Amino acid sequence: MYKAIVRPILFCFDPEKVHYFTFSLIRTVSKIPGFKSLFRSLYLVEDPRLERELIGLKFKNPVGLAAGFDKNAVLYNELANFGFGFIEIGTVTPKGQVGNPKQRLFRLKDDKGIINRMGFNNEGLEAAITQLKKNKGQLIIGGNIGKNTQTKPEDYTKDYLECFNALHPYVDYFVLNVSCPNVGSHAKLNDKDYLLELISAVQKANRTFAAQKPILLKIAPDLNDGQLDEIVELIAETNLDGVIASNTSTDREDLKTSDERLSEIGNGGLSGLPIKAKSTRVIKYLADKSNKAFPIIGVGGIHSAKDALDKLDAGADLVQVYTGFIYEGPKLIKDINKALLKKAH
Repeated sequence: MYKAIVRPILFCFDPEKVHYFTFSLIRTVSKIPGFKSLFRSLYLVEDPRLERELIGLKFKNPVGLAAGFDKNAVLYNELANFGFGFIEIGTVTPKGQVGNPKQRLFRLKDDKGIINRMGFNNEGLEAAITQLKKNKGQLIIGGNIGKNTQTKPEDYTKDYLECFNALHPYVDYFVLNVSCPNVGSHAKLNDKDYLLELISAVQKANRTFAAQKPILLKIAPDLNDGQLDEIVELIAETNLDGVIASNTSTDREDLKTSDERLSEIGNGGLSGLPIKAKSTRVIKYLADKSNKAFPIIGVGGIHSAKDALDKLDAGADLVQVYTGFIYEGPKLIKDINKALLKKAH
């Protein structure tokens, strides 16, 4: 029903407006008696064989929702009814910010992709905490954190620490988002020396809490082998809890969308089916090079159960969806979990 009726209607309108409309719709419908149960009966797959223990946490199933969808933590309780094993909120920055000028979100329908240059638009730390206090504890929540656009390079770490310390009581794990192509000083955030400084500072802050939270690093799909080797070394040096592979891509190779249209769209991070192979390659390289020394969450181009299984076979321990969720609908999560159960037989 989603792909036949709902998606064609939604895809007639501006992607960003549709995003907020969908949020309002899900929230409103979820309040109607019986609908929460209906969603759960349609999409939830519960089976002990789907459970995964990783980074000190127990996940109901290995399929999560990637950051960027529920930036301000306003819908995670309702989204839990669609069968996710975990949801990552954010990217959250200390202060709220509007992000880049609109239009900044574009569908590549022929490619089953999306280009965005949102620029960490979010309502800020306090707004996220207000929403996270409403957590009904249905599933694991990750906190994806970043820096404000106007922050000076010498204060980047301060921004991450502010988010980390304030969100610590409210999320189950953290993700340091250093790989989004839509924020300034992207180069510094990918410099190994700076990453060592950032990770060490956040880990030091983590040790001040009675119960420490796992910390992961989100990396780009465009890294070359030398840069991936540096990531493996970085994880070994810092003993970081894991990696999320991967963020969006700046690459525009082999797209069905015309060069003219891509030129009209301009800069931004590409997600969806076009980055599937890139993301899987990064996962496999990290897993092989490190001899599976650290956990990997695989994300990028998962539009079917097979896509998810390919990521897991390449070395991912968990997977996340985003663009695939938009194109394929909530049945995608159920399909992946059912395929995992079939494989477990």
